[in-house]
Amino acid sequence: MGSFSVWHWLIVLLVVVLIFGTKKLKNLGSDLGGAVKGFKDGVRDGSADETTTTTTAAPPQQVASRNTVDANTVDVEARHKP
Repeated sequence: MGSFSVWHWLIVLLVVVLIFGTKKLKNLGSDLGGAVKGFKDGVRDGSADETTTTTTAAPPQQVASRNTVDANTVDVEARHKP
């Protein structure tokens, strides 16, 4: 009862083709393939960028001055309960 046979899947495929048509399914397949290819290229480029980023020096970080007070800044002190 929990598993579908080959005939069930063929009927589902036939209904999908009748609803969407073969042209839309072809476009959907090519769009999906392009997305997967773009994802793989992005992952490959990302791993290459990480190796070059780790070898270069990190840019200096800006440190905010304690004397600078902004109208939207709330000065609080965090304390741990004993």
